[in-house]
Amino acid sequence: MGAPSLKFLPPLEGPEIAFAGRSNVGKSSLINALVGQKDLARTSNTPGRTQELNFFRPEDTEADLTLVDMPGYGYAAAPKDRVDAWTRFVFGYLRGRQTLKRVYLLIDSRHGLKENDGEVLSMLDRAAVSYQIVLTKADKPKKGGLEAVVAATAAAVARRPAAYPGIIATSSETGLGLDLLRAAIATTASE
Repeated sequence: MGAPSLKFLPPLEGPEIAFAGRSNVGKSSLINALVGQKDLARTSNTPGRTQELNFFRPEDTEADLTLVDMPGYGYAAAPKDRVDAWTRFVFGYLRGRQTLKRVYLLIDSRHGLKENDGEVLSMLDRAAVSYQIVLTKADKPKKGGLEAVVAATAAAVARRPAAYPGIIATSSETGLGLDLLRAAIATTASE
């Protein structure tokens, strides 16, 4: 189900896990890899393609968990007023959703934390929304590069009040870290 604004959010039913990050960081690809379905969440090479909150909840199982694919922040191929509206919508969801258990904040492992990531971390800290860092595209950095990004990211979030400890490095292409992320999500959903 897609929700283009707060008034279209689905009813509060069980725990929700949201995936946030800059445009084109790999949110939709990671969701597809996690659930083992190629085309569940729509992917694109064009930043800003996801323009609403997309809720994925299995209908034919007893799983009591919803995954939420959020629009990216930062660059988007859209007018500034539209990007500003998405931003207000996303932050409204993050601040007010009672069933939201954790936000997995995706960071491209080739680039590490950027200024707009820091702004989102601060907003999540102020709103007391639990989040954990997930590095995406972990198969892309050169040898030793991933370890450096993990260390720098861990140091940058170490004293943040809403940050959940531990950085999970993943690759939607190779499957690296997906089992760790699945286990983290299962633990979070049952808390």
